[in-house]
Amino acid sequence: MTAAAVTRPLSTRLLIVLGALSAFGPLSMDLYLPALPQVRADLGSTETLAQLTLSACMVGLALGQLVLGPVSDRYGRRTPLLIGVAAYAMTSLACAFAGDIGLLIVLRLLQGLAGGAGIVIARAVVRDRCDTAAAARVFSLLMLVTGAAPVLAPVLGGQLLRFTHWEGTFVALAVVGCALLLAALRAVPESLPPRLRTRAGIGESRRQLAMVLQDRRFVSFAAVLALGSAMLFSYIVMSPFVLQGEYGLSAQSFSLIFAANSVGLILAGSLSARLVRLLGPATTLTLGLTAGLTSATALAASAALGMSLAVLLPLLFITVSTVSLIMPASTALALAAHQSRAGAASGLLGLAQFGLGGVIGPLVSAGGVTAVLMTASMAGAVLAAFVVRLAVAFTSRPQRAAPEGTGPLTTDARSRKVRNITEGH
Repeated sequence: MTAAAVTRPLSTRLLIVLGALSAFGPLSMDLYLPALPQVRADLGSTETLAQLTLSACMVGLALGQLVLGPVSDRYGRRTPLLIGVAAYAMTSLACAFAGDIGLLIVLRLLQGLAGGAGIVIARAVVRDRCDTAAAARVFSLLMLVTGAAPVLAPVLGGQLLRFTHWEGTFVALAVVGCALLLAALRAVPESLPPRLRTRAGIGESRRQLAMVLQDRRFVSFAAVLALGSAMLFSYIVMSPFVLQGEYGLSAQSFSLIFAANSVGLILAGSLSARLVRLLGPATTLTLGLTAGLTSATALAASAALGMSLAVLLPLLFITVSTVSLIMPASTALALAAHQSRAGAASGLLGLAQFGLGGVIGPLVSAGGVTAVLMTASMAGAVLAAFVVRLAVAFTSRPQRAAPEGTGPLTTDARSRKVRNITEGH
C-alpha cells in the first residue's frame, strides 16, 4: 500500500456518506421498530415471528457483508457498493407489498443482503486510506453519523404510523435507499486501485478469509465486537415489547425514548474519538467495556427488583451509550493487521456482528419478552465481551511500541505495531 493511499484525508462529505452507508443496519431496523407490534397483529403472527422479521434482516446484513467484502477486494469498492445500494432500494419497496409474515421474513433477508454492501464497503474504504489509530478515530466519527439514524428513524417511524400502516415504513426505506444511491454516485470514489486488488476467484476469496481467521487477535476483537453488538441488538429487538407491552407506552412515546438513547450513542461517539486520540484504541475499548459492564449490571438488577422507568431509563441510556466506545475501537483493532484484505476482514466482522445479533433475540425470547430478560441479556453479552478482552490482555506478550498512527508500514513492522496496539502498550 502506498503512502498516499494510506494518508489521504477523508473529506467531510465522504465521511457523511460513509456514515450514512454504515447506518443501513440501524436504519433498516429502527424505522420499523415502532410498527413491530402492528405487524404482529396485522399479519396474525406471534412475537417470535415478528422478531424474525428483524432477525432475518440482521442475518442478511451479516451474510451480505461476508460475500461482498471479498468481492470488493477483487472488483474494487465502488461497483459492488452501487449495485448493493440499488438492490436495497428495490427490496425495501417489495417489503411494503408482503401479504404474510413468511414472505416478509424472506424479503427482509434479501433486503439485509443488499444493505450489507454499504456497511462492509464503508469500513473497507476507511481501512484503505487510514492506519489503525486514524481508522479508530474515523470509525468513532462515523458513529456520530450512524447514531443519527437511531435518533431520527424511530421518531419518523412513530410519526409515519399516525398517517399510514407498517407498509409505509418500507416505502420510506426505499426512498432513503434511492437517496443514498445518488449520494454514493457523487461522493464515494474508488479507494482500491486495480494493482492492489485480488485477482483469483472464489478459491482465493476463501483463502483470504481463512488467513484472516488464523489471526488470533482478529478473532478475539471480532468476538468483542459481536458481543458488544449483541448487547445493543438485545435492546433493539426486545425494547418495543418491553416498553410498549410491559410498561404501556405508545408507539410515539417509545420512539422518543429510543431516540433519546440514540443521542447517547452520538455523544459517546464524540467522546470515543477524543479518547482514541489521547489514549489509543486499546485503552478506549477497555474503558468502554468497563463502563458497559457496570451500567448493564445495575440495569439488570433494577429490572429484577421491579424498579420503575424513572430508574431503568437513565441506566438504559448509559448502557446503550457505551456501545459507541466498544464498537469503533474493536473494529479498528480487528482490522489492524489486514490492510491488504480489508474487504474480507470487514466481511467477517459483519458476519460476527450481525449474525449473533440476528439470532440472539428469538433464541432468548422464545418464551416471551420481559424487562428482566432484556436487561439480563444485555448484561450477559457485555460480561462475555469483557472476559474476552481480559483474555487478550493477559495472553499478550509485551513489546516495544511504535507510536500509533504514524503512517504506512511494511508487513513486518505493521505486525509488530498491531501487536503493541492490541496489547494496549
